[in-house]
Amino acid sequence: MRADEPFLVRHADLVFALKTFAASMLALVIALAMDLPRPYWAMATVYITSQPLAGATSSKAFFRVMGTLAGAAMTVALVPNLIDAPELLCLAIALWVGLCLYLSLLDGTPRSYVFMLAGYTVALIGFPSVSEPGAIFDTAVARLEEISLGIICASLVSTIVFPRSVAPAVAHRVDAWLADARRLSQVVLLREGTSETHRAKRLKLATDIVEIDTLSTHLAYDRLTDRNAVTGLGEIRLRMLTLLPVIASLEDRLAALGEEALRRQPGLKRLLEDLAQWIASDVGARQPAERIRAAISGQQAVLDDGADWERIITTSLLLRLRELVDLSRDCRALTEAIAENRNVATIDLAFHSEAGAAPVRHRDRGLALWSTAGAVVAILICCAFWIGTGWPDGASAPMMAAVACSFFAAQDEPARFIRSFGRWSLVAIVVVAVYLFAVVPAISHIEVLVVALAPTFLLYGFLIGRPATAGTGTALAANTATLLAIQSTYSADFASYANSAVAFFVGIVVAEIVTRIARGVGAEWIANRLVLSNWKSIAVAAERRGKRDRAEFAGLMLHRLGLLVQRIAFLSESDRRDTDSLVQLRIGINIIDLRRARYGLAASTIAVIDDMLDRLAVACRGYAGDGMPAELLTSVDRALAQAVKDPNDSAREDALIGLVGIRRGLFPDAPAYRPRAESVAA
Repeated sequence: MRADEPFLVRHADLVFALKTFAASMLALVIALAMDLPRPYWAMATVYITSQPLAGATSSKAFFRVMGTLAGAAMTVALVPNLIDAPELLCLAIALWVGLCLYLSLLDGTPRSYVFMLAGYTVALIGFPSVSEPGAIFDTAVARLEEISLGIICASLVSTIVFPRSVAPAVAHRVDAWLADARRLSQVVLLREGTSETHRAKRLKLATDIVEIDTLSTHLAYDRLTDRNAVTGLGEIRLRMLTLLPVIASLEDRLAALGEEALRRQPGLKRLLEDLAQWIASDVGARQPAERIRAAISGQQAVLDDGADWERIITTSLLLRLRELVDLSRDCRALTEAIAENRNVATIDLAFHSEAGAAPVRHRDRGLALWSTAGAVVAILICCAFWIGTGWPDGASAPMMAAVACSFFAAQDEPARFIRSFGRWSLVAIVVVAVYLFAVVPAISHIEVLVVALAPTFLLYGFLIGRPATAGTGTALAANTATLLAIQSTYSADFASYANSAVAFFVGIVVAEIVTRIARGVGAEWIANRLVLSNWKSIAVAAERRGKRDRAEFAGLMLHRLGLLVQRIAFLSESDRRDTDSLVQLRIGINIIDLRRARYGLAASTIAVIDDMLDRLAVACRGYAGDGMPAELLTSVDRALAQAVKDPNDSAREDALIGLVGIRRGLFPDAPAYRPRAESVAA
């Protein structure tokens, strides 16, 4: 935190706490004036919805309205029709919560909140309404009104009072990412630094892309953001997805060539130095990209069936250098257009994605099913205890089991987070008891109530405003507001409160125990599944002859990479090495590069490449961490020998860049390709 920053930036968490408290009190006062049955839900919704950035608040508000609407509708459909069969009703609610949780985990974006909320809203409304099924429609409508009121107040205050737009935050992160990528490109081209420093920078860039993607989801809901900026940032994101594997490929090609080969090619060495300077220079000092492209073309050598490995590697390197120039030039042009508020559609871009800007994310259906099963079982256990004992206030147990299982299912160790949630819920129970039986009875005016609530809820808002304590603050605020149950008249009873608090806590404990059993696997199991998923994706790309978009494939693999980096300590040495150097990502993109070549190559060349891809798919599907079969290397070299003498120059280049990348990715320590021997074998 710097002293020269504006006050609102230096104390953003304090400003957020004040804004959120004001919005919650506004929602509470309006709900009381409207005589809504549970006005405290409007207050709690403000704290659940509010985020430091206006766009994030608006998007979460929209998702919460949609989820609540779907959940309320399902509650109205289930409760009246199954009220005479309580066991069946409990099963139906548990299965609905499980289905929604499954869809939420598969989505994996901030939009997943819609599915999750649609699930546990049925538990929140349905279980307490079992004693009064005839009023379920009114209850559902009232709950929708209360939550909508809280959302409206949160959104208005966030947008009007000292708003913080998402766009500057995204743009700042993108600018920082591009600056880091330029620095990495420069040290790679100049062969400076160590492989360890390059590795750390690559992994940081990969994880930053995933974080930027998540933050960018809120842009569409940010009323403070110019649409042109949203479009431009989307275009830059596409190039970021492709730029990182290009840089990794350049490092690999330069390592394959070695310093001795570069000394034999002074023109290439000088080109690398010029390009490194061009990458790092300011926009005004840059020479035109066309001049750099021309210099790259001037280094291209003629390939024939006698081309040696050094010449093939050099050709592959030059083609990747051209891609680096195109991507770098596009990112600079887009950044300038956004800064000057120019229409990005008028920019002549060199790189174009084939599948559009739709983000692709990793989905683990098996893990989602295990989480779903845990939630269903936890809810049913609480329901069985509630019904079996005839506990009047037992409805809170399955309700909280549904909430706890849903909130933390996406974590590696959800049981640990549920336990933490339970501890902070216990703190909230004690805080609420102090308010209900020591503070509130002496209050007769709303103004005094606001003053009394201020210290506690301002602290909660301050915690939410800080990333490290956001989860703790949200748990405290939501539970305190809900259990406090502020209404127009005071009607607290200690025995009833204690009974509800015990049921509340029982639900969390059952959720933790069942989740610990259902999700006994940890980060190591998840990391291994991610690695296997990568190999399967490569196999699919090979089987389909690479019929996928490069940016789409890169998006999927980089998302997995971001998930893997968080668990890299649990990987085997070989898998960790592959992850560090983006091997799987590079192999997949090189397979996709072969697609462009297939349409121009001779039939005999296509047949050899297809045979290699079939062998590659089989090897990837059967990969067990013990390396690739030697027969596959022979097949790759046979394809290289056939491609290097193909008559179509353009298609031959695309084929070579793909085949060289596949060979280097799968067999980095293999002896150099020998053209004459392979020609005889072919």
